[in-house]
Amino acid sequence: MSTPISNEGLKRVVGVSGLSLNIVNCTIGAGIFALPAIVSIQLGAFSIYSYLFCGLMMAAIMFCYAEIGTKVTSSGGSFAYVEAAFGIFPGYIVTWLYFFGWSVLGSAALLNLAGDSLGVIFPIFSDRVFRAFFIFILLSTIVAINVRGAKEGIGFIKFITIIKLLPLLGIIIFGFSKIDTTNLQWDQLPSITTFGNTALILFFAFAGFEASLNVSGELKTPQRTVPLGILFGGSLVLVIYLLLQTVTYGILGEGIAAFEDAPLAAVAESIIGPLGATILLFAAAISCFGTVSSDVMSTPRLLFAGAHDGFFPKFLGNVHTRFSTPHLAIIVYGALIFIFSVFGGFKQLAVLASSAILIVYLLVIFATIKLRKQKSELPGKLFKAPGGLLFPIIGIASIIWLLTSLTKKEMLSAAIFIAIICIFYLVMKKMKK
Repeated sequence: MSTPISNEGLKRVVGVSGLSLNIVNCTIGAGIFALPAIVSIQLGAFSIYSYLFCGLMMAAIMFCYAEIGTKVTSSGGSFAYVEAAFGIFPGYIVTWLYFFGWSVLGSAALLNLAGDSLGVIFPIFSDRVFRAFFIFILLSTIVAINVRGAKEGIGFIKFITIIKLLPLLGIIIFGFSKIDTTNLQWDQLPSITTFGNTALILFFAFAGFEASLNVSGELKTPQRTVPLGILFGGSLVLVIYLLLQTVTYGILGEGIAAFEDAPLAAVAESIIGPLGATILLFAAAISCFGTVSSDVMSTPRLLFAGAHDGFFPKFLGNVHTRFSTPHLAIIVYGALIFIFSVFGGFKQLAVLASSAILIVYLLVIFATIKLRKQKSELPGKLFKAPGGLLFPIIGIASIIWLLTSLTKKEMLSAAIFIAIICIFYLVMKKMKK
């Protein structure tokens, strides 16, 4: 039986399990190794319930992605959705916000974080030349796997996701018996300000799932794969976060502040001794590597889709004659991550990431609302978020609330970046004429 080909020349080989694990891999990154302490210091035992609140906010956004993802099945994810609803210019803005403001800088930072984690065990990783060589080997391996095919790429992501989850599941399974239930009791609710600041941090712990949908042109039967993949992947992320927070605070209690940088390592050490902390450092490095693997598979599809619409050089829209992958987009994207991770420059721009992804989410929700009114020509029954406008309204309200929690520097950086994007678009449009 032959593999179906999308109208872009890409093979539809990614199923529900592949999309679900890719969502888990994209979402659960290195931040989880410090997140329990950051949240607990602010909220104490109530931190466990804050995950449920932020999970609801993200679920509202995920429902919108699940709905629009069954209607727009071309590559590009968020970009394709916004362009289908509002046209090229908004799609152009989303492309750059997501591609540069979120993905390139984020992956570059994660690779350096992986080097920092390994540097605690192996001092040679502190050497810039050796670290650059290490990052080059990692990226070359990921790029080569993804050039060979989406099937190979998603297969590797499934493997690395299972590996990165094993130590986390170990903490959950073996840590439950060590929980002191008195640590899980809370006497009063946190203030609105405190909760709002913490919710912003937690919200970004759930962000990243949307990257998996950049491969929408390679999903098997998107009408089924998109909603089920988001449901299973998002639910698994929430359950893992809740259980890790419960075990970590249940064991460390108010003393968690002493382990602010590595609370999970402290829990692992309390379970199996000093070896536990070492295992968690390796796990943090693998987690970074896994998240970058998902990004290298997903984001080049955004370049590929953008090249077809004239946002990027045309050669990025080429498809490999043998492997049916956007091979040049994958190679160029890997090279960009390498440049920013080795030569720096991304730290100053990292403030863009938080505001960039919130704006992208907001535009996708509005695109979902608009496309509801249009009749789809796709065969089969399409997914529609329950409750009418309930979930889109919850998503919009959540994003606006979180945007007000950003610093002036973050909002100003986003405004300047969007202004530069608009200037580029106008110049490019004039040059075409």
